[in-house]
Amino acid sequence: MSQNESGTIAIPMYDKDDAVLVLEDGQVYVGEPYGALGETTGEIVFATGMTGYQETLTDPSYDRQIVVQTFPHIGDTGVNSEDPESSRIWVAGYIVRDPSPNVSNWRAEGSLDDDLAKNGIVGLSHIDTRKLVRHLRSAGVMRAGIFSGDALTDQATGALKTIEQLLEDVKNTPQMQGLSLYDEVSTKETYTIEPCGEYEGKEPLYTVAAVDLGIKGMTPHRMAERGCRVHVVPSTITFAEIENLNPDGVFFSNGPGDPEQAGPEIELLRQVLDAGYPFFGICFGNQLLGRALGFGTYKLKFGHRGINQPVKDLTTGKVEVTAHNHGFAVDAPIGKQVDAPFENGKYGKVFVSHIDLNDDVVEGLQCVDIPAFSVQYHPEAAAGPHDAAYLFDRFCELMKNNSKEGK
Repeated sequence: MSQNESGTIAIPMYDKDDAVLVLEDGQVYVGEPYGALGETTGEIVFATGMTGYQETLTDPSYDRQIVVQTFPHIGDTGVNSEDPESSRIWVAGYIVRDPSPNVSNWRAEGSLDDDLAKNGIVGLSHIDTRKLVRHLRSAGVMRAGIFSGDALTDQATGALKTIEQLLEDVKNTPQMQGLSLYDEVSTKETYTIEPCGEYEGKEPLYTVAAVDLGIKGMTPHRMAERGCRVHVVPSTITFAEIENLNPDGVFFSNGPGDPEQAGPEIELLRQVLDAGYPFFGICFGNQLLGRALGFGTYKLKFGHRGINQPVKDLTTGKVEVTAHNHGFAVDAPIGKQVDAPFENGKYGKVFVSHIDLNDDVVEGLQCVDIPAFSVQYHPEAAAGPHDAAYLFDRFCELMKNNSKEGK
């Protein structure tokens, strides 16, 4: 796109064989179809990982989002049945610069393009993703739509749709702020992950009730590697049903949507804290702990998404390279212990335990007087670095110490 002499944005030409990306603010990008043909709309976001596209696509936290990959070459290693983080692809749409024409990996079972098409994921390729991402970083993430195939044609007239028609579809898409999506992605039935690795076949060291708000498959696996039996339970579970599992600890997972719209889960979490269960939360679970303690949450301008985000653990001074996928954050004071605001400090002291070194966003909370902590990023490392794996050890230690105290 370029500006014409009048200073307005010149709309590029396109035809029925193209794929067209239309942003909420009127910007248009014309590329080639990638994956399925059709129409899709959602919030457009960008992910900065150089690898791990299968894990990105199958992360439930990307529900109703169009993902732009900043790394230009995607699809080199194809797809396989081992790397997905859930039972399906969750992204609403997918945008890459240069899809690989070849698949080269001994684990590959097919190409990414074919997998996207088979799953009905509308995508777009061969645009300047660097320019697009620079725009999203300055303007902020927004609603967008990808249109290709019959979606570009007015069925009544047979003519190509105008940008105004496509933009209307984009503007009819719900804003991410204000959406409640965790029930949409949660499991409907409880399932159990047994201890594995060196603990396989042995009695579990701990039992965890993991509330699925959009959980990634590697998360309960990381706990199982440490001798935990993990009951992954639906978001609709009641506190009484959690109690019936007799857990040593309770976990709240990552997930999509606005934490302000998660009132039932916040109330459930407060019951968990009131009962004295050790608690660990990741991503959406971190935001819910923040709200349960009485802090607010807010929407970030463009969020953190990728596997290369620097975070500092303020309890140790260690800097970690971490995996992220979040567009909301907790609003809590950094650098000091404070009384948790809910009900005049009912839950005692709390402090920010981790911060993002790029922008000082809160990346973790640590309670002082109750056995609860959380992080905003993804320590399960799927896909991503293993710098933060110690957090699962910290959770096990919390359950161990709580058991010794007879709670």
